[in-house]
Amino acid sequence: MAGHQDRTRTAYDGVVELYASMFADRLETQPFARSMIGTFAELVRGTGNLRTADVGCGPGHLTAMLSDLGLDAFGLDLSPGMIDHARQAHPALRFDEARMEALPVEDGALGGVLAHYSMIHTPPGELPALLAEQVRVLAPGGLLMASFFGTEGPEPVRFDHKVAPAYSWPVDRFAELLAEAGFTPFARLLFDPASERGYLDTHVLARRP
Repeated sequence: MAGHQDRTRTAYDGVVELYASMFADRLETQPFARSMIGTFAELVRGTGNLRTADVGCGPGHLTAMLSDLGLDAFGLDLSPGMIDHARQAHPALRFDEARMEALPVEDGALGGVLAHYSMIHTPPGELPALLAEQVRVLAPGGLLMASFFGTEGPEPVRFDHKVAPAYSWPVDRFAELLAEAGFTPFARLLFDPASERGYLDTHVLARRP
């Protein structure tokens, strides 16, 4: 497990400024994703528990968006370079280094978890444990929003992401994994094209019962 994470961390550390410049304002041209994040924030506010983790936060732009949407948001990422950038770009917010399968959060503490394309580098066999960790940190009724590259085939597909190897997922199979981890998936948004590879931009909302 540590092998692919170490490689991913090193890869993202090497592209911090480029990545931040490319993605900091990207949602301005992605109305579907922006609307889905707004819906997620509204639902989290409705739980009464505003504490929300942006896991795999990168340069922190979505953590700041969640804060602007009224959530008590903080960012977590395994890349120290990304965390340093996020702290400088958004000094009023909290950012910490962390791995997604071992979050520094107490059991049942959060109203929301945002995983915006941050699970894509996890090998398929390790994804169930990662999802179980998101269940652990959410309070009953808490919300997860997971965004990833969707594929119409029967199995996840490994591909050469521009930063580190990644996987696209059949949406129904991903929803099954969420359910097996203890979530209740209840909404999904798919649209295309997400890339020259033809994958679908996919956003799934799930609730911890």
